[in-house]
Amino acid sequence: MSQRSIPPFRADHVGSLLRPAELHRAREQAAQGAITRDELKAVEDDAIRRVVDLQRKVGLRSATDGEFRRASWHMDFIYQLDGISQSDERLHVKFHNAAGDLEFSPPGLQVDGKVGLSGTIFGEHFSYLKSIVDPEVTPKLTIPSPSMVYYRGGRHAVDEHVYPDLEDFFTDLGNAYAAQVKGVGELGCTYLQLDDTSLAYLNDPKQRELVARMGADPETLHLRNIKTMNAAIAGKPEGMTITTHLCRGNFRSSWAAEGSYDFVAEALFNELNVDGYFLEFDDERSGGFEPLRFLPKGKYVVLGLVTTKRGELEPMESLERRIEQAAKFVDIDQLCLSPQCGFSSTEEGNDLTEEQEIRKLERIVETAAKVWG
Repeated sequence: MSQRSIPPFRADHVGSLLRPAELHRAREQAAQGAITRDELKAVEDDAIRRVVDLQRKVGLRSATDGEFRRASWHMDFIYQLDGISQSDERLHVKFHNAAGDLEFSPPGLQVDGKVGLSGTIFGEHFSYLKSIVDPEVTPKLTIPSPSMVYYRGGRHAVDEHVYPDLEDFFTDLGNAYAAQVKGVGELGCTYLQLDDTSLAYLNDPKQRELVARMGADPETLHLRNIKTMNAAIAGKPEGMTITTHLCRGNFRSSWAAEGSYDFVAEALFNELNVDGYFLEFDDERSGGFEPLRFLPKGKYVVLGLVTTKRGELEPMESLERRIEQAAKFVDIDQLCLSPQCGFSSTEEGNDLTEEQEIRKLERIVETAAKVWG
């Protein structure tokens, strides 16, 4: 066993990080017109410089911009695709936590034109990140997977006059994402992550019922999503690592779905052509490690054993024990360690402090060094 020189790294993280108070204030001021877009960008730039330095100091080999320029991990990207706009309708998602339920009602989307890509989305974001990381640190760009476009509205959100045949929609979507992958590759991106809740949600029978009501086949939608993702990454540049992150919802320390990976595992590991999988395993919602038996040689699973939903720090002995349990089903050399999700999938962030976030990242680095050398 040894550390890895290319992604995913033995100690890694999903992407989003808690926004500092001054960034929250600046975003509010910009929304009110009290400061200009350039003034907001200056605050963002400074906050990103500091959070990149934080990642270096805790010992991580990869760095993101914390998604500090976004309000949402996925919609800020999706609305920039050609043919997709914000709808007047609102989504209604029920999230759960130990204290009860939270209602999340963001704007929906509508596909009212041919899906395409006019310019590399988040290209400037990545270029800035790349310009400030140390040479030994790999900058990572996180974007929502193409699956998220259809999963946020189903057939109802795709105008039948534009796409009478839904297969044409998926083809255009895959092509748009292929152009995105090519574009970020030209900017020097060697570590790209496709964030996806659909492939995790579909393990939950209640979510499959919802998919049926959306007009899709819940028994095969994961296969359709895998096909579109493969089309998106088929032409990835040489030297680029592509991973995917699966979670069951992450909003203000709450979750939306549950269920082990059994329903999607075989296709997920053997048919989706990514290099690695960030999978949440922080509590019983995610089931056991048995589905890892389907992971083929040459691919990696990054075990999300450290929760971002609570501030309590996981004991190193507990993390080591769980890695050993996972290694009963897959070679330990194909495993890495990370948080179970981002710390701030939306700008509100999860219910823990920056100090707790730092300690969790440090614990991941410490544990990975002990397990893998």
